[in-house]
Amino acid sequence: MKLLVCVSKTPDTTTKISFTAGNTEFNTDGVQFIMNPYDEWYALVRALELSEANPGSTVTIINVGTAANDTVIRKGLAIGADEAVRVDAEPQSAYFVARQIAEYARSQNFDAVFLGKETIDYNGSEVGAMVAEMLELPFISYASKLEMNGTKATIRRDIEGGAEIQEVELPFVLSAAKDLAEQRIPNMRGIMMAKRKPLQVVQPVSVDDPVKLVEYELPAEKSAVKLVEPDQMDELVRLLHEEAKVI
Repeated sequence: MKLLVCVSKTPDTTTKISFTAGNTEFNTDGVQFIMNPYDEWYALVRALELSEANPGSTVTIINVGTAANDTVIRKGLAIGADEAVRVDAEPQSAYFVARQIAEYARSQNFDAVFLGKETIDYNGSEVGAMVAEMLELPFISYASKLEMNGTKATIRRDIEGGAEIQEVELPFVLSAAKDLAEQRIPNMRGIMMAKRKPLQVVQPVSVDDPVKLVEYELPAEKSAVKLVEPDQMDELVRLLHEEAKVI
């Protein structure tokens, strides 16, 4: 099998968020970046497990971004991916990213495309569905279990209040949710080998992006906590009704 795993660079979860240029650009000063956990822990690792169980299979990771992303990409190679591709462009939107991934995937005839269910910075869950549409392939979202039998995949996916089981033939696009795999930590051998694995840089395709970023906006600051004495239940009810508006 030829498997493609899409990986993103995201700010660490402890990052303090701020914006510059009139609230149109994310302020990267002092920000620690990591590989998006859903891409790394679940999508990439499950693809590697499938590759290991099927001799002759390969796992390629793809990222849309500048050379500043190479450290994150190399981590994917250290975990076990065979090769990497970076589309040399600053991501503009989910549509832009999806077009770059789809164009490369189409040219290489991958058997399956994996990515995390969302990135932890935008939480959009858009790219996977867009890639599948552009490639005219089935899309299975929020997969929490995947088993292969020949060219047929049996997939458990999370739905509201439960789960459903689906079957699909290769090729397909899949977004990974928690429990699809278990996180792997790169060992020293993997880190050393990653330095010698190929990282191909390709030029982006031209995209007429229908979406334009106007402005970022931070959520309103939370108000201070109000403490109510245990014997003031009437006051508690009033606050929940008039201020919190939850009853």
